[in-house]
Amino acid sequence: MSMRDLSVLRTKTVEAIARDAAAGEGDGEGSGLRKSLRTRDLVGFGVGIVIGTGIFTLTGIQAKENAGPAVVISFLIAGVVSMLAALCYAELASAVPTAGSAYTYAYATLGEVFAWIIGWDLVLEFALGAAVVARSWSGYLADLFDLPPSLFTEESTVNIGAVALVLVLGVIAAVGVKESARVTNTLVLVKVAISVFIIIVGAFFIKKANLIPFIPSAEKTTTEVKTFDQPLLQWIGGFEPATFGISGVFTAAAVVFFAYTGFEAVANLSEETKNPARSIPRAILIVLGLCTTLYVLVAFVVTGMVKYTDLDSSAPIAKAFDANDASWAGTLIAIAAVAGLTSVTLVDIIAMSRIGFALGRDGLLPQSVAKSSPRFGTPFRFTIGTTIFVAILAGLVPLTDLSEMVSIGTLFAFLIVSIAVPILRRTKPDLKRPFRVPLSPVVPIISALACIYLMLNLVVATWARFLVWLALGLAIYLFYGRRNARLAKAQITEPTVTGEKTLG
Repeated sequence: MSMRDLSVLRTKTVEAIARDAAAGEGDGEGSGLRKSLRTRDLVGFGVGIVIGTGIFTLTGIQAKENAGPAVVISFLIAGVVSMLAALCYAELASAVPTAGSAYTYAYATLGEVFAWIIGWDLVLEFALGAAVVARSWSGYLADLFDLPPSLFTEESTVNIGAVALVLVLGVIAAVGVKESARVTNTLVLVKVAISVFIIIVGAFFIKKANLIPFIPSAEKTTTEVKTFDQPLLQWIGGFEPATFGISGVFTAAAVVFFAYTGFEAVANLSEETKNPARSIPRAILIVLGLCTTLYVLVAFVVTGMVKYTDLDSSAPIAKAFDANDASWAGTLIAIAAVAGLTSVTLVDIIAMSRIGFALGRDGLLPQSVAKSSPRFGTPFRFTIGTTIFVAILAGLVPLTDLSEMVSIGTLFAFLIVSIAVPILRRTKPDLKRPFRVPLSPVVPIISALACIYLMLNLVVATWARFLVWLALGLAIYLFYGRRNARLAKAQITEPTVTGEKTLG
């Protein structure tokens, strides 16, 4: 194999990444991002994207279909895996504070082709996340104001409500990250307050009988389950399709992982943070600790209020209060859901635009998308472009078959980040790390293995769609990105993780 053939493994040095973050690369239109965020803003963004569909919808669905009251354990498992990955994110974000998060970390450690794959994966994660949540938001809005289902629910041919939300939030995201932070922080206060309200008031309606059995016995699926609808691990092992039991708890954990997607968006804002080495690790850990606590407590309260077999799949929390003659709380919860889902969509759009900004700046996408607006200090072009893309998805694509794609995309990103920590420790031992993962490489290895295990609990169809998306991305890289990357245009690239030099 020639040295040129290894060019897909070229890496970008941490020093080069730092230079780009500090000054940018451009030709006069503006290439840097404005530093305006503090820790409290980052916490607002993080909580804004994490608390949403998971707490308002997935609790009921997974308790009813897979885990029963043990969905509490499912949320805890997903939270622990997220916390392990968060420690890895915190170290890398403090050492390499730049837009792009896992994409940039992979570029500095694993090589260009892996960086492109993870960047492409993150675009999918945030695009689908924004579209799925926008459709969910539209449904809650229709329920709250009795709007026509043909325009605002899954019955619609074109979901007008979801499209309208995405377009409005896309404009807010394009105008400025500080303005977005103000909107997000306001919405976060509303939904955190309502979450606490659910826990405190709902606790008075908990019945012990509803929590027994806490882990329902495993049941063989009575209806025929197609191959594509089985968890990959179950299909590989040749096990008979079943629900509940311990396997049901892990299946639910893999699905409710969707509820934790997005905290890594905080790392995407490193380049716009005044003191990223200090603020990013703090914000990530605060966000995840707070959200895990709220998820576990809400799941416990809701499954204690109503027998898991009777939970409503579309609006489990509101219906749980209705079942206990407390329907007056339903309106408050619906308002919180609308506020919560609004902030999730907004932060998804912001995070996706930062990934595109990083890809364009490195030449893996046309560099014109990496131009920041001189007026707003944001990647204006890519933000508007991705907003249109998300609006089309939100308007036309049903959320049923797409929500699990967000989980597998996130788990894959967490896997890459977990691997990157020990690699960067080895290749850059002298790199300044304001935050360090404790017990490395043990914690990163456990994090990587946990991500793989949860991915294996997702259904075969999800894996198939994910592999198709990655194959499409790989084709784009081979035919465009590999030749047009900034490192390819430099005559000699930086050393790869193996210590070899390659020609661009």
